Amino acid sequence: MAAAAAAGGGGSVNPFLSDSEEDEPEEPRPGGGSSSSTEPGGPAYPQQQPEPTAGSPEELPGLRAAAPGDAAAGAGEPPRVPMDAIAAQLLRDQFLLTALELHTELLESGRELPRLRDFFSNPGNFERQSGTPPAGGALGSLGGSSGLGGAGGREPGPGQLNRAGSISTLDSLDFARYSDDGNRETDERVAVLEFELRKAKETIQALRANLTQAAENEVPLQERKNYKSSPEIQEPIRPLEKRALNFLVNEFLLKNSYKLTSITFSDENHDQDFELWDDVGLNIPKPPDLLQLYRDFGNHHVTARDVVDASVGVEDDELEADTPILGTVPVFETTPQSIEQCLIVQKLEDQISVLNSEKWSLMEQIQRLESEIDLLKNENFAVSTVYGVAPHPSLKQVPLTVSEDNGRYLDIKSSESDNKHGNVEETSLALSAEVDSRTSKDDMLNSVPSKETEKLSSCAPSSKAAVHFDKPNRKLSPAFHQALLSFCRMSADSRLGSEVSRIADSEKSVMLMLGRCLPHIVPNVLLAKREELIPLILCTACLHPEPKERDQLLHILFNLIKRPDDEQRQMILTGCVAFARHVGPTRVEAELLPQCWEQINHKYPERRLLVAESCGALAPYLPKEIRSSLVLSMLQQMLMEDKADLVREAVIKSLGIIMGYIDDPDKYQQGFELLLSALGDPSERVVSATHQVFLPAYAAWTTELGNLQFHLIPTLLNKIEKLLREGEHGLDEHKLHMYLSALQSLIPSLFALVLQNAPFTSKAKLQGEVPQIEVTRFPRPVSPLQDVAVIVGSREQLAALLQLYDHQLEHEGTTGWDTLLWVVNQLLPQLIEIVGKINVASTACVHEFSKFFWRLCRTFGKIFTNTKVKPQFQEILRLSEENIDSTAGNGVLTKATVPIYATGVLTCYIQEEDRKLLVGFLEDVMTMLSLSHAPLDSLKASFVELGANPAYHELLLTVLWYGVVHTSALVRCTAARMFELTLRGMSEALVDKRVAPALVTLSSDPEFSVRIATIPAFGTIMETVTQRELLERVKMQLASFLEDPQYQDQHSLHTEIIKTFGRVGPNAEPRFRDEFVIPHLHKLALVNNQQSVDSKRLDIATHLFESYSALSCCFISEDLMVNHFLPGLKCLRIDMEHLSPEHEVILSSMIKECEQKVENKTVQEPQGSMSIAASLVSEDTKTKFLNKMGQLTTSGAMLANVFQRKK
Repeated sequence: MAAAAAAGGGGSVNPFLSDSEEDEPEEPRPGGGSSSSTEPGGPAYPQQQPEPTAGSPEELPGLRAAAPGDAAAGAGEPPRVPMDAIAAQLLRDQFLLTALELHTELLESGRELPRLRDFFSNPGNFERQSGTPPAGGALGSLGGSSGLGGAGGREPGPGQLNRAGSISTLDSLDFARYSDDGNRETDERVAVLEFELRKAKETIQALRANLTQAAENEVPLQERKNYKSSPEIQEPIRPLEKRALNFLVNEFLLKNSYKLTSITFSDENHDQDFELWDDVGLNIPKPPDLLQLYRDFGNHHVTARDVVDASVGVEDDELEADTPILGTVPVFETTPQSIEQCLIVQKLEDQISVLNSEKWSLMEQIQRLESEIDLLKNENFAVSTVYGVAPHPSLKQVPLTVSEDNGRYLDIKSSESDNKHGNVEETSLALSAEVDSRTSKDDMLNSVPSKETEKLSSCAPSSKAAVHFDKPNRKLSPAFHQALLSFCRMSADSRLGSEVSRIADSEKSVMLMLGRCLPHIVPNVLLAKREELIPLILCTACLHPEPKERDQLLHILFNLIKRPDDEQRQMILTGCVAFARHVGPTRVEAELLPQCWEQINHKYPERRLLVAESCGALAPYLPKEIRSSLVLSMLQQMLMEDKADLVREAVIKSLGIIMGYIDDPDKYQQGFELLLSALGDPSERVVSATHQVFLPAYAAWTTELGNLQFHLIPTLLNKIEKLLREGEHGLDEHKLHMYLSALQSLIPSLFALVLQNAPFTSKAKLQGEVPQIEVTRFPRPVSPLQDVAVIVGSREQLAALLQLYDHQLEHEGTTGWDTLLWVVNQLLPQLIEIVGKINVASTACVHEFSKFFWRLCRTFGKIFTNTKVKPQFQEILRLSEENIDSTAGNGVLTKATVPIYATGVLTCYIQEEDRKLLVGFLEDVMTMLSLSHAPLDSLKASFVELGANPAYHELLLTVLWYGVVHTSALVRCTAARMFELTLRGMSEALVDKRVAPALVTLSSDPEFSVRIATIPAFGTIMETVTQRELLERVKMQLASFLEDPQYQDQHSLHTEIIKTFGRVGPNAEPRFRDEFVIPHLHKLALVNNQQSVDSKRLDIATHLFESYSALSCCFISEDLMVNHFLPGLKCLRIDMEHLSPEHEVILSSMIKECEQKVENKTVQEPQGSMSIAASLVSEDTKTKFLNKMGQLTTSGAMLANVFQRKK
C-alpha cells in the first residue's frame, strides 16, 4: 500500500486515527487531515502502514517507506524526514503544544503546513464529549465523537492535554500570553474572550441540534408502534414534547396576566429558558398558541380507523411510515386514541386530494389519447407501431401507464411493468381494469364539461406519450431484475426522497410540490439571501389550488426576514402588488390583508413598517369597502399607538394613498381628524410626510367634495383665530405653526381650484403654441403632489390656463368667478384681520405669516398681488401725511401688519419698481412712527426679517440713509437705533463703506439724543467686526464720548455706554476689553461715588453691577485685576452699601474671590460655566443670594450674562 501511495504522488496521515485504526476504511472526520501534503521542493511521503500496537512511536512515518528517490540520493547520509510527517506524529501522540510551537515557527519562516493550519483552525478538534472510558484504557475508535485526538468519550490520560472549558483555536490564540514578558493589553484579552464566547455559543447551538435529534429518536420505532396498536397504553412524554408544552403553557399564562403563576411555573422548570423558543429545540417550528389549538380542535372531524375505504388502499405500515408522528397534527388530547384518529383524518384528507388529482389526470390523458388515436386512424397508421401495444377496444378509455402518486407525477422509480414479458392484451386489460376501478371511486369523472376537458387536454404536453425505453433482449425474470435494481442506492422513504423520486408533469403538480417543499427550504436559506425566494413563494401562492397552503406561503413571505431592511421591504412590496394584480381584489382581501393584520403589533418596527407600507401599496387592488373601513382603521390604529417614527411616517404615506382612492363621503370627517393628529405629531419626519403626501391627497378629495373653500380652509383659519384669542398671555406658537403650515400647503390646491372653475376653463384647449411657464413662476413645491401642474394634469394644460388667467384678471375682471371672489372677499380680509392680532414681538409668528403671504402671492401671480392683495393692505395701513397724528393710523402701524406686508407681500417680486415700493414703504413707516413717538417694534421686526437675507442689506441701508439725512431729529434718532439691527450678518465691506460713515455723521449730530442713539451700533461693530482700522475708529469715537468734557454731565450717555459695555464686552476682542472697557468702567465707578443725586447714582450703579457681572466670566489678567477690576468692584460696593444692600452681598463675594485669585497668583485658563451663586463661600451667603435674586431691579437680559460661559 505504501508503494502505491508513493506512486500516486503522495500519501496522507490522519492525525485523528491511532496506529491500530489506520487499516480501517477511511471516513471523514471532524478535523480532517485526509488531503495529501508535501514539503516545498521535497518528495512526497507515502501512506502510513498499520502498527502492531496502538500509539507506539517507534518509527516515524517518513522512515517506514521512503520514496525511491530519497534512497538513491541519500545513500551515505540519513534520510530527511518530511515536516508533515513530524507534524502528523505530534498530533497523533497528542503533543499539541509542541505541534503549536512547530506551527508557529513554520508560519514565521513562511513554510506553513496545511495539516497544522487546518488542525488548529478547526474548533471541533478541541471539543470534549463526556462518556464512559473504555475498559483497559486502550485507545478505541472515535465512535462518531469528535473528541481531541480520537479520545472522545474518555477522561484525559496522563499524556493528554488538560484544557479549560473555553474553545481556543489558532484564530483566537494570543501568542503574547506565552511570551517572555507576559504583558498583555486589556483590549486584546477582551477580543480573545469575545471570540471564545462566540465559538462556545456556536458549539452550544450545534449540541442543542444534536440533542433535539436524539430526543426525537428516544422512543424506538417498534415500541412506538406498540403504543399505536394498543391505545390503552399511554406513551410516555418525550423531553422535547415536555419542553414544547411547557413553553406553550407559560406563554398562555403570560398572555392572560397570570404572572405569579408563570413565575412559579418557571421556577419549577429552572432548566428551561421560556423567553427563547429555540431553547426547546433547534430548527423546530413554533406551533400556534394554546388558544388557537383549542379553537382549531373543532375543525378536525375524528373518525375511526375501521372506516377507511378499502379502495383507497391505506395500509398500516404505509400510514405509520409516511405520516410524521405529531409533526403537523396539533395535539388536542393526551390520549393515544385521539392522536391516532387525528392522524387517520389527516391521511384520509391527503388521499382525497390524491384521488382528485388522479381524476383530473386520467380525464386529461383520456382526452389526449382519444384525439391521438383518431388522428392516427385517419392517417392509416397502426397504433401498435407507435405505442408498442396491440389495439384493444378499451384503449380509448385507458391512459398511458403512469404512476399517479400525489398530483400528476411521472414515477422515476423502477416498476415491475417495465420488465414484464407477457401478453400485451393482458397488459391492456389490466390497465383497463385499473382505470375502471379508479373511475368507480368518483362518478363525477364523466360529468366534467367538455370545454374544460378540451382546455385541460390542450395544455397537456404531447411528448409524454412518446417516452420509450429500450428493453434488453434477455430472459431474466422480473423478480431478478427487481432484486438487481434494488442495489441502486435510492432513498424514497423520507419526505425529501419522496419528493425527489417524483417529477411534476403539469403546472398544478409543480405548484403542489413547491407548496410542500418551500416551508422546508426557507428556514435553511441564509437571512441575507432570502429575498431570492420571494418570486418562488409568490408564484406558488398565486397558483396553488389549496387555500391553506396559500395562506401558509403568504405567512412565510411576511415572516421571511426577521428585520427586513428598506431594499428587502421594497422587494416584498413589489411582489405583493404583483400578487394582487394577478389574483384580484377578493383574494387580496382574503389572503393578503390577514397577514398584515397579524403583524400590526409585531415587536420589530421593521415588520410593522412592512405592514404600514403594504396597506398603501395594496390600496388600488382592494375592494372599495375594505379601503374605507378595515384598512383605514388599521392605519388609524398604527398612527395613534405606534411609537416608532419611521412606522408612523409610513402610515401617513399610506393614508395619503388611501385618500386618493376612497370615495365614501362619510369618511371625510374621520380623514380630517387624522390630518390634525398627523400635523400635531411630535416627530418632524411624520409632519414632513403629512405635508408631502397626506395633506395634498386629502385636499384633492376635499376639492372633489366641494369642501376646500367651505370647510377645510375656514376650519383651519378659525382654529388660528381661537389660538390668538386664547393666547393673549402666552401664545402656543407650535400649534400656530402647525395650522399655518397646513394652510400654506393648501395654497397650490386652492389655486388649481380657482383655475379649474374659472369662466375660461372650457376655452383652455391645447391648440397651437402655448408659451412656456417661467421657472420662477411658482414657489418650489415640497413634493410633486403640491405641484400645480400635477394637480391640473400637465404642464401644457397649466400653461394654457395661466395665459387665460392673466388675461382675465388684467382685462375682464372677476365677474362670475366665484372661487376667486371667495379668495378676494373672504379669505384675504380674514387673513389680514388675523395678522393684526399677532404680537409683533413674536419673531417666529411674523416669520411664519410672512412666508405664507409670500407663497400665496407668488402662486396667484403678480397681477393678482398688485390688484387684489396690495390694495387691501394699503387700505388698512393708510400711509399718508394727514394720518401722522391719527391715533387709529398709528395703532395699525405698530402691529404685525407692517412687517408681514413688507416682508411677505412687497418682497414677492424683485423688479426695480417693486424695490422702490418697499423702500418707500419702510421710509414712510419710519417717519410716521418717529414723528408720532410710537413704539418702533413693527419697524424693528421688518428690519430683522429683511436683514436675515443678505440680498436686502443694500436696500435697508438706503432706507437708513434716508433717516440719517432727515430734517427731524426724531427720525435721525430712529435711524441710529436701526443700525444696530442691520449690522449682524452684514459684510465688513458694507459696514466700512456705508455704516461707519453714517454713524460718524450721526455721532456729531447737534442733538445729544441722536449721538447717544449711535452708541449701541458702535458697540455692535466692536462685537462683530475684525478689521483693525475700523475698530480703531470706533474706539476713538467711544473714547471721545467718555473723555470729552461736554459729556461729563450726560447721565443718559453714561448709562448707554455702560449697558453697551456689558453687552459686547464678553464677546469683543480681548485687547479692546482689557485696554478700553474695564479701565473705563473703573473710571465710571469712581465718578459715580461722587454723584450727589441718589437716583442717578443708583441707576449708574445698577448698570455697572450688570456689566461687572457679565465681565466676571471672562479671563482677566492679574495686573488688570489688581489695577482696575478689583478697584472698580470696591467703588461699586461703596455705592451699593448705601443704596442697595442686597447687591452688596454679591459684590462682597465677587471681591473675595478675586482677591483669592490674586493671592494665589494662579493665572488659569478660562473656567467652565460658573455662576456667582456657585462661587459663594458659605451656605449662608448662598441662601441670601437666592433670596435676594427675586428682588433685584436689574433687567433679565443683563443678569443672564452672569451665567454665560466664559469666552
